[in-house]
Amino acid sequence: MRPVDITDPADPRLDDFRDLADADVRPDRRGVVIAEGANVVARLAASPYPVRAVVGVASRLEALSAVLDDVSAPVYRVDKWVLSDAVGFRVTRGVLASADRVAGPPAADLLRTARRVAVLESLNDFENLGALFRNAAAFGVDAVLLDPRCADPLYRRSVRVSMGHVLGVPFTTLPGPWPDSLALVRDAGLPLLALTPSGTEPLRDVPPGGRWAVLLGAEGPGLTPDALALADRLVRIPMADGVDSLNVATAAAVAFSHLA
Repeated sequence: MRPVDITDPADPRLDDFRDLADADVRPDRRGVVIAEGANVVARLAASPYPVRAVVGVASRLEALSAVLDDVSAPVYRVDKWVLSDAVGFRVTRGVLASADRVAGPPAADLLRTARRVAVLESLNDFENLGALFRNAAAFGVDAVLLDPRCADPLYRRSVRVSMGHVLGVPFTTLPGPWPDSLALVRDAGLPLLALTPSGTEPLRDVPPGGRWAVLLGAEGPGLTPDALALADRLVRIPMADGVDSLNVATAAAVAFSHLA
């Protein structure tokens, strides 16, 4: 690793990282993956996403030197003020990296070998999505399938909240009209378990192990009636009186932990 020093926040070599606070969901940013923090940058370097550039303060780059020795992309060394001016906010983690996106595998390919799958309907909160991917990695979920209305798992906030695990858990968007595309899951022989407060059986009654797919809906509206109608089982997490639901990422973690 031979860092190149940059002293001007307007230097065009920092364009991948410019004004991230304002550009987080702009269409012209959708081709670039942004990783923040040493752990996330390390996971990006080990992922299938080709690294474009790394920028950071000296201490963070030194801590990542073993990782960055295997990165062919340029590494830029800046002070904290140049970094904050370029990015548009104070970067307390001290290092960022950018990468090109890669196309997700076809859903049928993922389902051919997956034993544990999460299927998401209309999850449009970036932080919930990132937390769910972190939980999926923690409990050995093999793949995450999204409906066309889900938020993009590779937006900056999702990558950050996932602690970079979204870069390692295979995911793709289901093709065709929703929820008809759920037929792919059932055709792959995975029992489809819809997690819903209105479920007819408690999660603890579902035997752990084996192959499964957990269907999760957006926080608030939950799963649509059409999606629920295609599930094999309607499962609920028993809770104390007066509590009707959990955060979707928390509910997913409970389900993944039990079923694993």
